[in-house]
Amino acid sequence: MIKASIIGASGYVGLELIRLLLKHPEVEIISIISSSSNQLSLDKTNPQFKKVSNLVFEEFNIEALEETDVIFCALPHGISQEYVKIGYDLGKIVIDLSADFRYKDLQRYAKDYSQHKYPELLSKSAYGLCEINRKEIKKAQIVGNPGCYPTSAILGLAPLLKNKLVDKNSIIIDSKSGVSGAGKKSDFAYSFCELDENFKAYSVAKHRHTSEIEEKCSLLFGEDLNLSFTPHLLPVKRGILSTIYANLIKKIAKNDLVEIYNEFYKDEYFVRIFEDELPELKYVRGTNFVDIGFEIDKKTNRVIIISCIDNLIKGAAGQAIQNMNIKFSLDEKTGLIMVGEYF
Repeated sequence: MIKASIIGASGYVGLELIRLLLKHPEVEIISIISSSSNQLSLDKTNPQFKKVSNLVFEEFNIEALEETDVIFCALPHGISQEYVKIGYDLGKIVIDLSADFRYKDLQRYAKDYSQHKYPELLSKSAYGLCEINRKEIKKAQIVGNPGCYPTSAILGLAPLLKNKLVDKNSIIIDSKSGVSGAGKKSDFAYSFCELDENFKAYSVAKHRHTSEIEEKCSLLFGEDLNLSFTPHLLPVKRGILSTIYANLIKKIAKNDLVEIYNEFYKDEYFVRIFEDELPELKYVRGTNFVDIGFEIDKKTNRVIIISCIDNLIKGAAGQAIQNMNIKFSLDEKTGLIMVGEYF
């Protein structure tokens, strides 16, 4: 059995990691670490785990990590790298769910976050977008789990970028996310009365995920590119729907585009291409799937892509487990086969 530890286990992503790993047939969770819930039982703070788990939250200590095989860090940006460094020095596989190990360009990271304290570790890390970066993930000791918006956007665009089918500076990404993407926080903006029956854009032209999307899309295209990204907050708990626009560089039939996407993702279980309809949030909610559909606007020769994920699963905990499966040479689907929560 793979022994797993979760640091930052009491947040939404940490709890989702616990929920998914408890049913993983090859994993035993040996420690759940949370300073805010220290010494409290999991089923006390989260009664949905009654009769399912006897785990108890504990304070961080290195001894708790010495017996583990894989460490999941579900901590805020900037803080996480301290614990990743400890795990790395212990020789453990570390899967980090913050932004600290997503970038190769230190200047991009510093501009949107802060100066990296351990830049030498970036060469030991891989960007954990499984469908795009599998070989590098397999070799790296540290995996930087992608952001939720970037996962939806990059997977939606990848076949077009790799085949250079779009004008590289024409890309517009319009994403809508459920409120759990903001994490657990006491903030008036996320209170029920502010969110219910409301819909709003935020961080327009300055969201931190823009640089992550640009860096990875530039690598896929083979040249630097610039794009526009605007996130919105939906009055739902979970899910991301991205509507992506890009100008095609030549006329192409939809059937040909379907063939390109199907060929690109032919070996990817967690990517579902919709040929005759468009994805919806309810199809992916509670799953590790990314659903992708598209139409071509013939008047403008523009492709319009719809890409849907569950932000807590494919956008966070599920993808982290998929990365773990890759690292330990397991079938990537292990512990992650789920049907969407229709209602």
